[in-house]
Amino acid sequence: MKKVAVVTGGSKGIGLAIIKKFLANDYQVFNLDIVLGPEGIFKACDMSKMAEVTTAINDVINEVGHIDVLICNAGVHFSGNVEQTSEEDFDRVVGINVKGAYAAIQASLPVMKANNNGAIVIVASDQALIGKTNSFAYNLTKHALASMAKTTALDYAAFNIRANALCPGTIETPLYHKAIDNYCEKSGANKAEIHAEEASLQPLGRLGQPAEIANYAYFLASDEASFITGSLQTIDGGYTAQ
Repeated sequence: MKKVAVVTGGSKGIGLAIIKKFLANDYQVFNLDIVLGPEGIFKACDMSKMAEVTTAINDVINEVGHIDVLICNAGVHFSGNVEQTSEEDFDRVVGINVKGAYAAIQASLPVMKANNNGAIVIVASDQALIGKTNSFAYNLTKHALASMAKTTALDYAAFNIRANALCPGTIETPLYHKAIDNYCEKSGANKAEIHAEEASLQPLGRLGQPAEIANYAYFLASDEASFITGSLQTIDGGYTAQ
């Protein structure tokens, strides 16, 4: 019987790379996303709608009977300080980034508890550890995800369920390019220059790649990481070490 992984936001970027990694290791993988992705078994789901997330998770359980790994990856970016963040912006970012993870974890835990086994990997950010300018709502959600990993790990350790937060730095994804495009549109800056500047800010002198995050996510979900839970794992090219 194949192991089962559920990945939220798996249609592109880091989520897609994670799905490819688990498929390459003979997992059956389900992708919960609002848009159809090229890999995995697709379950249409708006992550900000708890009922839709619960239904999608229950569909997976009804189909295959178990969930071994849950990867909470779905997220949106928003740039702005607190004054520039409208109530609508705040609700959208928190709804997808935090509420979506909460809903997926809550719906997955009963079957993991019944099987006395499970691994949850929450894709947070280096912003779960540090503050950045013009990132009020986004930063807030990433700190919340770090808390979610810690408390879930403690509450469910007795059921052999592990929870960890993966904290990537600047990774070259469609989300990254969209954020840079938005910044350049507002400021008139040159994208190539901004891209080079972002790379130079990293001690290793480059941006991370989605496959590198996928490799780490797979490790955290594997038996090789069986004594790791409640942790915040940085993968940021040394950025937060500065």
